[in-house]
Amino acid sequence: MKLTILCLAIGLLTFVSGVSAQKGKESKSSISFKYQKLKNIGHEAGCSRRDPSDVIKVGDTYYVYYTKVFGRAPGYWGTLWYATSTDEGFTWKEQGEILSVGKTGKFDSQATFTPNVIYAEGKYYLYYTGVKPTPGNKEGAFENNSTTDITALGLAVSDSPAGPFKRVSEEPILEVSAQPEKFDSYRIDDAALLFRNGIYWLYYKGRSRIHGKTGPSHTRMGVAFSRSPEGPFVKLDRPILAGSHEVMIWPEGTGVAALASITSTLEYAADGIDFTSNPLHLKANNRPHAPGAFRPDLTQPVVVGKGLQWGIGMIHNGDEAYLIRYEVKK
Repeated sequence: MKLTILCLAIGLLTFVSGVSAQKGKESKSSISFKYQKLKNIGHEAGCSRRDPSDVIKVGDTYYVYYTKVFGRAPGYWGTLWYATSTDEGFTWKEQGEILSVGKTGKFDSQATFTPNVIYAEGKYYLYYTGVKPTPGNKEGAFENNSTTDITALGLAVSDSPAGPFKRVSEEPILEVSAQPEKFDSYRIDDAALLFRNGIYWLYYKGRSRIHGKTGPSHTRMGVAFSRSPEGPFVKLDRPILAGSHEVMIWPEGTGVAALASITSTLEYAADGIDFTSNPLHLKANNRPHAPGAFRPDLTQPVVVGKGLQWGIGMIHNGDEAYLIRYEVKK
């Protein structure tokens, strides 16, 4: 029975079909990635580019958004920048900052980072994580307080993928849960969007405030829903996938696939929620870090997704992290 479920799930993953064995032979249980270095948003002394968004295509131009930090590694002191490409993401031109920090005292007054985007109702919606300094720390200070700073999800909107983006509100659209025992009571960030069955799905990562469970290994993926890209979003109010420190989802067939970064596996949910009843656990060899995927559905919603093809990931490199292109290895 388990073998039947595994084979069915693998059949749903279209990018695996190219490496599936012929009839009578066993299907492969893993995929691999290949990488290409990038100019202009690759390695640069003195700055860190990290946490790329999913890639969208508008006309003949591809767009990626990301966190940029000067002289620091973590994104907790960064702002949002973007770059464009006209050759499927091999060559990029950095266009500049797209969203800076919010007003003093607001939820995003220290940093804006981990962006993602969706085109909806004639506008481009940029979701991002906002950071507010830990009480007692100065605005913009470089204290290493990334384990205690308060985070929430914010939203900005524009008529163009190139901006200018304007905040929908000075308040977050999604916040940590008030109850300490909830999986997202301590940290909430890293939005990934999906339009499915007439609903906007906002996937995110959360961590709990429960003592001893605040590290990355305890990060779990959650989801919230709204009939409007501006919310209000209603949480499912329970985790749907463990080990998802870096949230990446995409439409796969008629369901949803996800890359669980800590466990280095690909998972599948026919309903977009249940990743655990019949886990796929398709091993992702040499997986990309903090990746975004090329997502045509973010600008033109689909009923059946073509799956994961390529995207932009990140290379950890101390205070000089940089972006890199990846492809699924056929």
